[in-house]
Amino acid sequence: MIKYVVLLRGINVGGKNTVSMEKLKLYLEELGYKNIKSYINSGNILLESDKTHKEIADQIEKVLPIKFNLDSNIVRVLILSNKDLKEIISKAPKGFGTIPTKYHSDVIFLLGVSSEEALKVFSPKEKIDRIWPGNGVIYSERLSAERTKSRLNRIIGTSVYKSMTIRNWNTATKLLKLLEEM
Repeated sequence: MIKYVVLLRGINVGGKNTVSMEKLKLYLEELGYKNIKSYINSGNILLESDKTHKEIADQIEKVLPIKFNLDSNIVRVLILSNKDLKEIISKAPKGFGTIPTKYHSDVIFLLGVSSEEALKVFSPKEKIDRIWPGNGVIYSERLSAERTKSRLNRIIGTSVYKSMTIRNWNTATKLLKLLEEM
């Protein structure tokens, strides 16, 4: 069995596409996944399976909108193994996420789009926003004291935004820790 984290995009955001993590957990058990755990109510699931990344993503992305009556246009699924997530965390820019009192740090996970393509929709504001491309991710940091002036939210209206799911650094690192403890 391989340990995976499932990142669900487009659920439990702004009161839309509401999914109970407990009901989702039960449903994933019905589908045959093992050792299922959820972390916070924003679409972070840990599980074990013998299936491939693609098989899991395809199955969940197909059945989730039907089972829970969701807008399938915004629901996307990203599957990362323990190894995948560990690499993303370890390859973060030096010092990234280490000063949470000064910076809001996020990992923007990309779903079927390259970091080069995704970077085109960003317009970081000098001295406030910083972004770095990674393998399948974009690392984003905003100066906390000036975060209302950040341009990060400008990506929301872009077509590429539908191919992104964002987790703050604390959530990303906690998911890795939980995977390793499974």
